[in-house]
Order: sequence, then structure tokens, then C-alpha cells
Amino acid sequence: METYEIKWTSRAKKDLRKVYKFYTETIHEEKAFEIITNVLKRVDLLSDSKLVKIGAIDEEFKHLKRKYKKLIEKDIKITYRLSESKPVVYINRVFDTRQHPSKNK
Repeated sequence: METYEIKWTSRAKKDLRKVYKFYTETIHEEKAFEIITNVLKRVDLLSDSKLVKIGAIDEEFKHLKRKYKKLIEKDIKITYRLSESKPVVYINRVFDTRQHPSKNK
């Protein structure tokens, strides 16, 4: 069974911190930690070659050269792409869909 390496872009890491901060401020730190843990577990599924293509096409990134896919974990959208030359998944963006889309910049 081939496995894929998961690589987080610096932007995705920043997004994850923003989501954590958003939940810490709106709900509670313990719940924020639980939500982030669930996001990380969802992303880990992509390391399995049988599951790496489970996401749907992310239409918001359709205008770009590469093909981006998305996973949803509760209210969190995880945008990723597969490397064309090696077994690597790049996590590109993480966004809470209940926030205003202008915050996804």
C-alpha cells in the first residue's frame, strides 16, 4: 500500500491557527482544540492511497492551473492538491465556512 506524505503550506498553517483562534474566542479553548484535532485526523486520511482522492473539486480554485480538491470537517473546509510527480498531498487552505468569505484572504 502506497502512502502519501502530507505537507502543510505556510498559508494552511496560518489558516489553522486562525481557525483555532476563532473557536477559542467564540466557543472555548477545549472545544477549539477538539475541532483542530478532528481537522488533523481528517487530513491524515489523505495519506492513504485508497482515500487520497476522496475530496470533491474545489470550485473556488478552478481558475488556477492546478486541480484543487476539498474536504469538509464539520464547518471547516480543507483545500488540498496532489503532487503530479510524487506521492505528496499539499494542504493549501483551511477555512471555517461560517466566517465571511472575505476573511479567507
